[in-house]
Amino acid sequence: MGVGVRATGFTYVSHVLAAAAAVMVLVWCIHFRGGLAFESTNKNLIFNIHPVFMLIGFIILGGEAIISYKALPWSKEVKKLIHLILHVIALVFGAVGIYAAFKFHNESGIYNLYSLHSWVGLGTICLYAIQWIFGLVTFFYPGATMTFRRDALPWHVIFGLFVYILAITTAELGFLEKLTFLQNSGLDKFGSEAFLVNFTALVVVFLGASVVLSAVLPAQVEDTTGYTEITDP
Repeated sequence: MGVGVRATGFTYVSHVLAAAAAVMVLVWCIHFRGGLAFESTNKNLIFNIHPVFMLIGFIILGGEAIISYKALPWSKEVKKLIHLILHVIALVFGAVGIYAAFKFHNESGIYNLYSLHSWVGLGTICLYAIQWIFGLVTFFYPGATMTFRRDALPWHVIFGLFVYILAITTAELGFLEKLTFLQNSGLDKFGSEAFLVNFTALVVVFLGASVVLSAVLPAQVEDTTGYTEITDP
């Protein structure tokens, strides 16, 4: 992209926003919502695992995996391994987060998969897993031919960014859905918790944008003016 902007600045912004998003979702679920638990008579504590694990997994670790090629100074093979590991950790976090949502619904007598958030979310984790498996067998082990890898790489990048944008979209739908439920149950629409959730959602949007820009912008900006120095004869 010949826009004269490097990816480096956006990678730093991504790290800061990722840390902010993690802190904010933890404050929400622990301070305002009472904490996290896999087993509890208060079923809301089981649900709280869902936003924490989904955001830290798909949004934060997934974003770090995407920008690892631009953010890390090591060899291509080392960065490829880190990229692969971060994505599989994100998948594990996502699986635990989805399990918590189903567990909460089942133990609370709530229907599963009735909302757009759940539909898009389930599709996203399936596509995420397909993307990871394709990357593993094509670029890591056992590895495809060099020609196939060269031809597949642009599609792998595009599809990966598409899945990440889907993850951001799913998160936004989730924040909206949960906050709507809470407000319909009596939560102050202009209270501190409502503002925290909305600001967390905004941080996630900006985080997603900075990750995508980090991925598509060049690591170095080349001089494309084509001018040469003019010297006196």
